[in-house]
Amino acid sequence: MTQIRTDWTREEIAGLFDLPFTELLFQAATVHREFHPPEQIQLCTLLSIKTGGCPEDCGYCSQSVKADSGVEATKLMEVQSVLQRAAQAKDQGSQRFCMGAAWRNPKDRDMPAIVEIVKGVRAMGLETCMTLGMLTPKQAEMLKEAGLDYYNHNVDTGPEYYERVISTRNYQDRLDTLQNVRDAGINVCSGGIVGMGETREDRVGFVHTLATLERHPESVPVNALVPVKGTVLGDMLADTPLAKIDDIEFVRTVAVARITMPMSMVRLSAGRESMSEATQALCFMAGANSIFTGDKLLTAPNAGDDSDTALMAKLGLTALAQEEPMRACKAMEPAE
Repeated sequence: MTQIRTDWTREEIAGLFDLPFTELLFQAATVHREFHPPEQIQLCTLLSIKTGGCPEDCGYCSQSVKADSGVEATKLMEVQSVLQRAAQAKDQGSQRFCMGAAWRNPKDRDMPAIVEIVKGVRAMGLETCMTLGMLTPKQAEMLKEAGLDYYNHNVDTGPEYYERVISTRNYQDRLDTLQNVRDAGINVCSGGIVGMGETREDRVGFVHTLATLERHPESVPVNALVPVKGTVLGDMLADTPLAKIDDIEFVRTVAVARITMPMSMVRLSAGRESMSEATQALCFMAGANSIFTGDKLLTAPNAGDDSDTALMAKLGLTALAQEEPMRACKAMEPAE
């Protein structure tokens, strides 16, 4: 029986990355099958409910005011419009509806509408996830009372590389929001982006940060950088194809995340539209068991429902219908 650990060392995680590829995949697949149905993939939908105009300077993001990406700032969507999109997502088989707003942090005036959105989507029987930037403890409590299932706040990369990507907040700010979310009793969704010019040592640091949290994130999205023209990283890496993360190294990152966080849902997220079917299949073998469906992820392109349906049929995969392992275990824990 695999032990759930939060005391992983960087040396241990680096050792996993260094394993022969076939051995790494075997270990990851073995751990995955112990906690998850290997033929089932969770389908999620992501909607931008407030696009552009973010004051942060994240080097990968087309929604930053610092980016010359052509993304126009919008106001927060009307509640009913969001609920209509959620209903469409449910009809297309999604289990979780994720909503993102391009804010550094939500203002108190925004919270009533956000609360109504959460209540409305949850009433449809969908899992709810929000990513709104940094949260105060009070805001986290409001979201919990509204019934929010998950809050996404990615750590993005390892702590040493972080300041080379973002300067308008620090790594501890990220961790503080994760703690506020956890303290409020909301499930945590936190992952990051690889292929931003970081080293394997930085990827070790990224996994180490999440795998040593007091409780692993229930959901761990692993993104491959989508280099958008007009963003700092997009422009920097546009003419350097060697900067793109190698497919095998990406799969290794997924596998190490699976081994170190056995019960978490590991989501194959941004960048999937440019991956071959073979690379995606290797990611599923390595323990990825969640994807975003649809043609767009916030402002970035995505594989699309038709290609996803075809790929899942080709691989003999079906949509996840049961509750995720960490949430199921949490439901069985005695009340304090």
